[in-house]
Amino acid sequence: MGHGGNVIEELIADHREVDELFDKLDAQPADAKQRRKLADQLTIELVRHCVAEEMHLYPAVREHVPDGGTIADGELADHAKVEEHLKDLEGVDADDEHFDHLVAALKLEVTDHVNDEERRLFPLLAIACTPQDLDELGEKIRTAKKTAPTRPHPSTPDTPPGNKLLGPGTGLVDRARDLLTGRGKD
Repeated sequence: MGHGGNVIEELIADHREVDELFDKLDAQPADAKQRRKLADQLTIELVRHCVAEEMHLYPAVREHVPDGGTIADGELADHAKVEEHLKDLEGVDADDEHFDHLVAALKLEVTDHVNDEERRLFPLLAIACTPQDLDELGEKIRTAKKTAPTRPHPSTPDTPPGNKLLGPGTGLVDRARDLLTGRGKD
């Protein structure tokens, strides 16, 4: 979950972790029971990552990056699509005929979003913020991921103050459900 470093290093580490989960999922045979567990782990990591970005990265983009409001709005729209894909995948068994299609659609959406962040947004943020600002944002992202929800909640607010007020409580409920069901454990 926490990788250390400034916000850009932290989020790129998250991106590589998600890439690895997609690769592990793709490598599983169609009948492998591990596929559902990997999809759950992927969901947990993506939701935590998205919520942390929504709480801290995109407000910073709005504040520091030229035309940051437009950029942040586009990133939030991408997150909404990812969250809908995750919600669709949430109740589907790995042996369901739709499972692979849902994972492929999710992977395409996530890959496009990651490429946009790494090629466009992160360089703009690096120019617009001081190294200290980037370090502080990295710490805020790591802290937010600790209390973030672990399940998709497409109808919850994705901008402050709503997400900062509701996110930790929703995260607590999600983690309690995960503890009871064993979801996200190896």
